[in-house]
Amino acid sequence: MQFKTHLAIGVFAALLFFPVVNNPVIFSIMVLVASAFPDIDTPFSRLGKYKFAKMTQVFTEHRGFIHSLTFCLVVSFALALFLPSLAFGFFLGYSLHLVADGFTKSGIAPFWPYSRTARGFVRTGSLIDKGLFVGFVIIDLGLAGTRLFGNM
Repeated sequence: MQFKTHLAIGVFAALLFFPVVNNPVIFSIMVLVASAFPDIDTPFSRLGKYKFAKMTQVFTEHRGFIHSLTFCLVVSFALALFLPSLAFGFFLGYSLHLVADGFTKSGIAPFWPYSRTARGFVRTGSLIDKGLFVGFVIIDLGLAGTRLFGNM
C-alpha cells in the first residue's frame, strides 16, 4: 500500500477510538506515526529516505522483521511498560499497516522468524490501492464530521 493509504487507514482508526481514549491528540499522533513507521525498512518510502532510517535498512530487508506482528508486539509491550499512554496508539496504527500490507501481492511474514507469508491480490499503487485511499478518505471525512458536529 502507498503511504497515503496507510495514513488514511490510520486516520480512520484514530477517529474510531477518539471518544474513548484518555488523550485523543497524543493517541491520534501515535496512530499516524505508527501507520507509516513499518516502511522505514525501505529507501523508497517517505520515512526510509531519512538518515535515521538508513541504519535500519542495513540490518533488515523490506517486509522482513520490521513488517511483522512480532516486532509490533515487542515494541507495544515495551511502550506499555515505560510509556503506557503511547502503547495502544502504536499497536493500532502499526498492526493496521501490517494488515493492509498483508493484502498486497508482496505480502508480509506476520510471525517472523517463521517465513510463512500472508499475501493478497492488491498491487501497491494500483487502481485498487487508490480506490482504498479514496474510500477511506470519504469515510474519514464522514467520521470526522460526526465527531465534530454530532448527529445533526
